[in-house]
Amino acid sequence: MTNSTTLKYVSLSILLVQTTSVVLTMRYSRTVQETGPRYLSSTAVVISELMKISACLCVIFYQHGYSIPGMLSELRAEIVMRPRETIKLLVPSGLYTIQNNLLFIALSHLDAATYQVTYQLKILTTAMFSVLMLNKRLTPIKWIALVILVGGIALVEWPSDTQNTSKEDKAAKDSTFSSQIIGLTSVVCACFSSGFAGVYFEKLLKGSDQTLWVRNVQLALFSVALGFIPVVFYDHKAVLQDGFLQGYNTITWIVVTLQAFGGLVVASVIKYADNILKGFATSLSIILSTFISFYFLGDFTPSSPFFLGALLVIVATFLYGSERKRPGPDGLIPVYRKV
Repeated sequence: MTNSTTLKYVSLSILLVQTTSVVLTMRYSRTVQETGPRYLSSTAVVISELMKISACLCVIFYQHGYSIPGMLSELRAEIVMRPRETIKLLVPSGLYTIQNNLLFIALSHLDAATYQVTYQLKILTTAMFSVLMLNKRLTPIKWIALVILVGGIALVEWPSDTQNTSKEDKAAKDSTFSSQIIGLTSVVCACFSSGFAGVYFEKLLKGSDQTLWVRNVQLALFSVALGFIPVVFYDHKAVLQDGFLQGYNTITWIVVTLQAFGGLVVASVIKYADNILKGFATSLSIILSTFISFYFLGDFTPSSPFFLGALLVIVATFLYGSERKRPGPDGLIPVYRKV
């Protein structure tokens, strides 16, 4: 087996593990029975961003030969002395912060399998914003893939039959339906936020001479500041009563760590994975999430429309990535790549 083939299989494994584990652990952490207060998703977002800053600073520190003065000099020159470039990151930082909070809400109301399939709507939103903001042109094959994608997601969200049920069962189903609406709305909003922020970030990277790691330090700094807004205005009573780290346990720290470093790891290996491999990883992740949700988490019962919809989404993912992309500058891959 050649080194190139080995790297591809390693990349596939990392993409599969990261994509699947962060969704499943987050879903489990939001639904498992707790004896005390559950952790606050707003604080988890803040801690995740602080971890990202630490990771990016470590990389910059390494790039300067483990020289603290060298690292501080670059940060001062690129962040403090270039305020106009720095302030441009306020928009994607705010959108990524909103997106991260929405994903916690979504996985509090949707099972991992439904979430995984529905979140592929980000392919559509990213394509839409690429056309509007970057003047990209989509081929007919890509447009067909997007139509299939929307049809597949519509089937996944197709309501189940509620006839011939008791009042108690109907009330329970109405409650479940309301919860699903909240989860679905959160995912759709997160997809639009992800699509716009990703394209906006790509546009900034193409027009900037700053390194990717400096850009991500800028992103994370704004994200930490903006992440405290829901903590202060929405969760302040809970924080004052039970503390900032209330409800944190091993699973919570795993979720936060995966959120913080998962994107960094994916960005490091994504250059070794072509579009087909990425589509294969997405497909395997959907299948694996469905299997675990049904057999282990017990919060999902697949239906015929779901299976058909999931199959269409997988086909659309492969079809959309089947054509080779034009080569671009190395390293222009957003680190803030979400689940």
